[in-house]
Amino acid sequence: MVKVVKFGGSSLASAVQFEKVGNIIRSDETRRYVIPSAPGKRDSGDTKVTDMLYDCYRSAKGSGLFETKLDAIFRRYEEIIKGLGLDLSMEEEFQTIHDNFAKGIGVEYAASRGEYLNGIIMSHYLGYTFIDAAEVIRFHEDGGLDTEKTDELLQKRLADCEYAVIPGFYGAQEDGTVRTFSRGGSDITGSLVAKAIRADLYENWTDVSGVMVTDPRIVKDPEVIDTITYRELRELSYMGASVLHEDAIFPVRQGGIPINIRNTNRPHDKGTFIVESTCRKPRFTITGIAGKKGFCSINIEKDMMNSEIGFGRRVLQAFEDEGISFEHTPSGIDTFTVIVHQEEFEAHEQQVIAGLHRLAQPDIIEMQSEIALIAVVGRGMKSTRGTAGRIFAALAHANVNVRMIDQGSSELNIIIGVDNRDFETAVKAIYDIFVITRI
Repeated sequence: MVKVVKFGGSSLASAVQFEKVGNIIRSDETRRYVIPSAPGKRDSGDTKVTDMLYDCYRSAKGSGLFETKLDAIFRRYEEIIKGLGLDLSMEEEFQTIHDNFAKGIGVEYAASRGEYLNGIIMSHYLGYTFIDAAEVIRFHEDGGLDTEKTDELLQKRLADCEYAVIPGFYGAQEDGTVRTFSRGGSDITGSLVAKAIRADLYENWTDVSGVMVTDPRIVKDPEVIDTITYRELRELSYMGASVLHEDAIFPVRQGGIPINIRNTNRPHDKGTFIVESTCRKPRFTITGIAGKKGFCSINIEKDMMNSEIGFGRRVLQAFEDEGISFEHTPSGIDTFTVIVHQEEFEAHEQQVIAGLHRLAQPDIIEMQSEIALIAVVGRGMKSTRGTAGRIFAALAHANVNVRMIDQGSSELNIIIGVDNRDFETAVKAIYDIFVITRI
């Protein structure tokens, strides 16, 4: 058994948190490859080290006076080092960072130093080998990840390395220029390492005990999902659920490696397992509920449109010509509806309407704004009768008017459109009917 373990910023924000992480790693000798993030917030009023680095580099590029801000970052790391009782000096590393900031080395280099420095501390604390991610995570010049080269470099470097710390979030081009993933990209690093070494499990440690059935800002203390498939997580992530960087799924999915989301502050909680597929019956009919506000619908009506070859393509072309992507396209015999992000659409609405008239020649165009979309996702829905009926009964009981319904043939999810003002009420009603009352 070999495990790759990634720890988020809140798990490594202080010496106390480092000690929790150390205890977790040392409690299981199969946790052999560690991917640390940069130190996060120690409390609600604190600042993440990555944000401090961005701010410091802006000052270096602007006024040129950045030493005070860099010194504040130095003190953050010194506090961790002293708290852990390590015999480690960061002065040389910070002198290098100072010199590189002064000559304008680049914002991605600046952002990456949080993980780089935390990786050095972690390797000293655990007694593991430190591997600079710039040596093994390879980017193309356009900023895209070179997946094949990265896999090759990781396999070669880790073949004879039994225990290692590889900082998350960044890598480098062939010429050594540091590049970064988008924020939260340490998840991707862990996934790439897991795939390269063919790990048995990728543990992603954060400050929650797994993926929750719905947003805890809407429903207080929602249940944690025991097991979720990659497809279910993709559906929930697309509609706003955020626990794992979505690009972190693909490498481990290719390798058939499960992900376990765990809580650093509650290490005995089992968390959520993310898997390719499973025969485990879910605890509830649904797996999760997620959603977003801020959509609008454009409803196109035309008699006998179903007999016009290419009608749907011409409708969508009017949106494509204005650079607008669509979310959903529910349709009837003589109606075709396009759901788009309202903010994106408003700047181009008249051009799109003109394009629809020119390309599709509709009888009527109607628009509705301030729509929220809610995705009810679950592999259990396929084998359970009356799921849609229960959803709409719950919404009716909560006095929520349904503006749109869309369900794919896979029966993995049902998308419901409601007024923005009814969004939270709708989510609570659906959660209540499937999780709390379970009727």
